[in-house]
Amino acid sequence: MNMQVNAVMAPPAPKSLEGMQLPIVMMRDIMIKSMFRTNMTIVSDIARVICLPIPVTQELIEIARSQRLIETIGMLSPNSAGELSYQLTDAGKARALEALTQSEYYGAMPVPMAVYAEQVKRQSIRNLQMTRDRLTSAMGHLILPPKLIGELGPAISAGRSILMYGPPGNGKSSISNGIRDALGDKIYVPRAVEYAGQVITVYDPIVHSAAEEDLDDPNAIRRTSGKFDTRYVKCERPTVITGGELSLDMLNLVYNPVARTYQAPLQLKATGGVFIVDDLGRQEDPPQKLVNRWIVPLEENRDILALQSGEKFEVPFDTLVIFSTNFHPNEIFDQAALRRIFYKIKIDGPNKQDFLKIFAMIAKKKGMPLDEASLVHLLKNKYPTIENTYANYQPGFLIDQIISICEFEGLHYHMTPELVDRAWANLFVKDEVIVK
Repeated sequence: MNMQVNAVMAPPAPKSLEGMQLPIVMMRDIMIKSMFRTNMTIVSDIARVICLPIPVTQELIEIARSQRLIETIGMLSPNSAGELSYQLTDAGKARALEALTQSEYYGAMPVPMAVYAEQVKRQSIRNLQMTRDRLTSAMGHLILPPKLIGELGPAISAGRSILMYGPPGNGKSSISNGIRDALGDKIYVPRAVEYAGQVITVYDPIVHSAAEEDLDDPNAIRRTSGKFDTRYVKCERPTVITGGELSLDMLNLVYNPVARTYQAPLQLKATGGVFIVDDLGRQEDPPQKLVNRWIVPLEENRDILALQSGEKFEVPFDTLVIFSTNFHPNEIFDQAALRRIFYKIKIDGPNKQDFLKIFAMIAKKKGMPLDEASLVHLLKNKYPTIENTYANYQPGFLIDQIISICEFEGLHYHMTPELVDRAWANLFVKDEVIVK
């Protein structure tokens, strides 16, 4: 199993305040707000909270001291390794409260948008080179025709956009998850970014899986200082999965008017990873409208967001977008929209041979012995009633039904034609008129 992965270059830790490319007043205010909210007093603790190296944090403390916002209160204890202890002066507390009315944000110092854009290039999803072995291994739990792997591989390597379509229940969602698993490497996600003095939080523990070795702990600054910029979190490539709940509003900056803070929209959180739009066509917004929203990002690798003031600005767009739908593309898109989606891949149901492979694999996994008479009954008597239309979800559904019946009746797991009939009855609902 081989996949060419260029090691992602880590963002270097800032060496000075000047190299931060952020306004001094903004950095000072975030630090004193953090001190006010967390009651941290020694430099190493303050540095850990604002995610800066200790020397840079000390520079910031000295600026605040010169402005009489912070004062030294001596050594904290023998355990403080000789570090000085600091506290906010009355003027510092007043300034912290004033700054909190402007924005409740405190903690990790943000990364300027332009600096973040450079890191996005260094860890672009388009730098990955997928191989057949790697993709096949990630899809190992699925029975897929070799042709399909051959279509998916180049699409993933291109890192552009994929439309998967076909009848429901044939693994489009599972294939999307397999693509995510095949990516394999790690990138650096900023805790927050800055644009025009506004802070936008990006890192989201629900979306981003932090690499275990880089999780924060009380000694993180001492252990990793200089290793990489701790304003970032080293993570698995992110995956955002949305379905029928997706709306155009969810692709805008999320503004909290009480805290006066911004949160990144879903597609910005997915930068460097995969954005999956499942069940396209089930959303309140029409599919055409949703895809129109993606035209600029898909073609130009940049997205446009807007602040509360109405000011618009660019953010990097480096995401593999996967649209998945049960509709035929021509039903929900015009040709102009289809041109913007680089790869269109039909996901069909299995043929009889693959259906039997899936059935046998799931039965073995669930401890259900196969029975030839029951399988013959299923294929000869039941499937002709639905024109031999096989779907990937059906084996698991039928086997789970039989297991439930066996457990209820106090029987050991086994198959019979009668049990197949009882399971089949729950696979479809008969068309009939209900008399009210």
